[in-house]
Amino acid sequence: MGREATCLASVGTQQAEVKALLESTSLVLRGALRRHWALASLQGIRAEGEQLCFEAGGEPVRLQLGAAAARSWATKMLAPPPSLAAKLGISAERPACVIGRVDDAALAQALQGAQTAKPQQAACVLAVLRAPADLQSLLGRLPQLPPVPLWVVHGKGRAAAVGDAQVRSALRELGYVDNKTSAVSDDLTATRYARPAARR
Repeated sequence: MGREATCLASVGTQQAEVKALLESTSLVLRGALRRHWALASLQGIRAEGEQLCFEAGGEPVRLQLGAAAARSWATKMLAPPPSLAAKLGISAERPACVIGRVDDAALAQALQGAQTAKPQQAACVLAVLRAPADLQSLLGRLPQLPPVPLWVVHGKGRAAAVGDAQVRSALRELGYVDNKTSAVSDDLTATRYARPAARR
């Protein structure tokens, strides 16, 4: 999860109290000053006394977070982002059992060397849903799947053939609980579901 703080912000010549949200790949300001920056686009990230300082779009930005928080946020913002495989919790030692067709380059790269055809050796099940029929197929297979976390990968936005609300509703009805999300690529997102207590 990200970090958040209510603080005084200066962006260029503007100043106001904001809620600052530090997410895995972006920094968001909400309130009187509204901004959304990709972390990769920020320059000169540093802590100066009580302030987190950087440049965004040619403007100097200062957030009054307090000395400890300013140092902590700067360290986190400068750290390389985790890989998709790390966010999904998969590796050669912790492979995924994949259901569905993997035709997304970012997902295929994350799964390279980190999947198994043997469900009982899987650390998680990863289901890729590209059409409503894929969701129905997954629901039918659930009783046969190993008792490990279930990642469901589907399209983003309203144009997705299988959307987040549709997946969540179907799985929650069966007792599954969503407990983590991760962007996969520009087109796909993933949500992790815990098994119903009776099946753990």
